[in-house]
Amino acid sequence: MRLRALLDTDALGLRLLGGEDELDRTVRGVMTTDLKDPSRYLSGGELVLTGLAWRHGAADSEPFVRILAAAGVAALAAGEAELGDVPEDLILACVRHRLPLFAVHESVAFATITEHVVRQVSGERAGDLAAVVDRHRRMMTSGPTGGGPDVVLDLLGTDLDLRAWVLSPTGRPIAGSKLAGAALPADVSAKLAAEHLAAARTGRRGPHRVIVGTTTYSLFPIRSSGRSAAASRDVRETVLSDWLLAVEADAGDWPAERLDLLQGVTQLIAVERDRRDAARTVRRRLAQEVLELVQTGAAPAEIAARLRVAAPVLLPGLGAAPHWQVVVARVEWDGGDVEGGPVAQSLLEEILVDPLTSGPEHSDRIAVAHTGEEAIALVPLPAVSSEHDGSESGVLADTLLEAVRDPLSAGLNDDGRLTLGVSAAVHSAEGLRGALEEARHARRVAAARPGRVCAAGHQELASHVLLLPFVPDDVRRAFTARLLDPLRDYDRRHRAELIPTLEAFLDCDGSWTRCATRLHLHVNTLRYRVGRIEQLTGRDLSRLEDKLDFFLALRMS
Repeated sequence: MRLRALLDTDALGLRLLGGEDELDRTVRGVMTTDLKDPSRYLSGGELVLTGLAWRHGAADSEPFVRILAAAGVAALAAGEAELGDVPEDLILACVRHRLPLFAVHESVAFATITEHVVRQVSGERAGDLAAVVDRHRRMMTSGPTGGGPDVVLDLLGTDLDLRAWVLSPTGRPIAGSKLAGAALPADVSAKLAAEHLAAARTGRRGPHRVIVGTTTYSLFPIRSSGRSAAASRDVRETVLSDWLLAVEADAGDWPAERLDLLQGVTQLIAVERDRRDAARTVRRRLAQEVLELVQTGAAPAEIAARLRVAAPVLLPGLGAAPHWQVVVARVEWDGGDVEGGPVAQSLLEEILVDPLTSGPEHSDRIAVAHTGEEAIALVPLPAVSSEHDGSESGVLADTLLEAVRDPLSAGLNDDGRLTLGVSAAVHSAEGLRGALEEARHARRVAAARPGRVCAAGHQELASHVLLLPFVPDDVRRAFTARLLDPLRDYDRRHRAELIPTLEAFLDCDGSWTRCATRLHLHVNTLRYRVGRIEQLTGRDLSRLEDKLDFFLALRMS
């Protein structure tokens, strides 16, 4: 806004004392101070409000005005409440330094002037930014030269002083403004993503207000601009794939114009999101072709030829086809009225990306197909450790979901479930069929576990847990109830902790000393508890068969 506009607003009670030729200066902000030297807090373009408490004599005016002029402030407004009329020495100092000077009537609070200036400046800056965003949107929709979401986030930072980030549905950073500096801490990103997904599942309209620690964030959903916006569309089809815009501010205090601007920003970022989805089409088609060859029993040479085509697409610059891993995922919704395959496909493309990386391009090395309710990922591994060196490489089931479990659980709510299985790495096309079956078996092992989000790896298929998923539910319940219900009932009545004692005893391979040490018990106390377990169940924990029965019952419970 211009200084001249301040004089045209009667409610501000301003009276010009000098600097009439400078009234076309632009006001970029406002600051109230009574410091003798406020230079460290000035960046230029401010309207400085002062109650003159810094002035103890006529000699103080010259250095004060000189500091303001050197900092490039737009004007000075002095209150009349403290001294009555503005001192003549201050007026002369402002004339010498060509600094416009206003007198503020004693009936007008500085807060009134501050609120007016901030509202006007923010509105003008938002309008300027809206025009820039509109131009940028046209560039983005007409070609790939718009610069992506980072550019528009930088506009939010430079023009509206807003720190903002684009996050994936699991909290992985996609983009951030320069003003935002470093990426959000992983725990904060995961919290924001979880809150966003939880709000989306309840049908609440954005923006959503979230407080993490002492910081307030406003979350704006970013939905694909190419999708149907029909009201009948089930939110479960898209909730686990939509990005979000996190702004470090409370949007509840914003005027409608600024909210409209941020909605425009989300639409602009959605263009980049659509472009990324389009780029995945080739990788999805490659995965679908390989999968169909594997499942129809095609010759290994034909599968190998298709893999040689896929390798350069997924790993540019790699001379030969890499080793591969297979990951199988299934998303199931209560009622079965929402197709889970496409949702699982989008999720695999997200969670197979290293959560410590940022940007959308890191998923370019993952090919995911879906068939029915199942999604299948081909993960290329440029280098796999020797089978004999004992090291692990590639995707590990036990760490795959650690960083994304909480957000995904919020998105799945109480009516959805995600289960994954991971194969070992294979070295040739001949091994892909076995890897696919291995990943499917591992997923069934994961499905037998409690929880909304579960994964299992190939390492677990060589133990008893491979058998447990195929035990009928009624047999499981009867077997565990017969062995464990007497102990649970006793623990409930006497708080005897027989179940934890049994778990520790089996985990210590029946060693009295190690188990007593782990539980911080005297050995005699441990012997008493084990004796009570045997008495209640009619079993003998010195016998291998009874130990095994208890072990399996605990695993199935």
